[in-house]
Amino acid sequence: MSNVKQPQSVELKTTGGAANLDTSKMADMTVEDITMRANQVTDESLESTRRMLQMAEESRETGVKTMTMLDEQGEQLRRVEQGMDQINQDMRQAEKNLTDLSKCCGMCVCPCDRVTSIEHDGRYKKTWGTGSDNSSVEGGVVSSQPTAVRNGQAVSGGSAGASGPYIKRVTNDAREDEMEENLDQVGSIIGNLKNLALDMGNEIDQQNKSIDRITDKADMNKARIDEANQRATKLL
Repeated sequence: MSNVKQPQSVELKTTGGAANLDTSKMADMTVEDITMRANQVTDESLESTRRMLQMAEESRETGVKTMTMLDEQGEQLRRVEQGMDQINQDMRQAEKNLTDLSKCCGMCVCPCDRVTSIEHDGRYKKTWGTGSDNSSVEGGVVSSQPTAVRNGQAVSGGSAGASGPYIKRVTNDAREDEMEENLDQVGSIIGNLKNLALDMGNEIDQQNKSIDRITDKADMNKARIDEANQRATKLL
């Protein structure tokens, strides 16, 4: 009986090496077979890098949108805090008007009943600092767009991706050139995503501090309004 050799199934790694194939089995393959398999693996690898690049771009787009929404939220918080400061300023004028009204009515205020300004309260000084009309600058809301986003695009911020080469060339053709380019872009996008994540964390921390300040100012404004209402009731 003649000794007939069976066709060998050969799989190449994406780096161009043979998978589980020793030198003796390579001798059983024709150059055409090896070239065909190498082209198949190269095509599959190219499609893989294209999918990687697409997913990376989608992630970057999501990150930019999230950062933009955080920036808009920070601006809204800044306006709310300005509103709290304006209420504080208006209440200061209202208290002055109540004091003038008491004098116009000829009321003699007993020293023991004299109203002490809430601005002398320790909580007030802690909330508004020295009691000025301006809000605290330290820890304020970031109103400008974070450095990681400019005109709706992510900025690398000086963080570059890893440099190539990323693959071991086998066919050394335009497909492998595209694979290198795709992987280079993926690396750059990953660097941008890292910067976006850091900026998101910083922005969220600043907004949390802003929310705490707004809460404190709202509580102090409510106490000040309640006290003014009591004074106004006594004048009626």
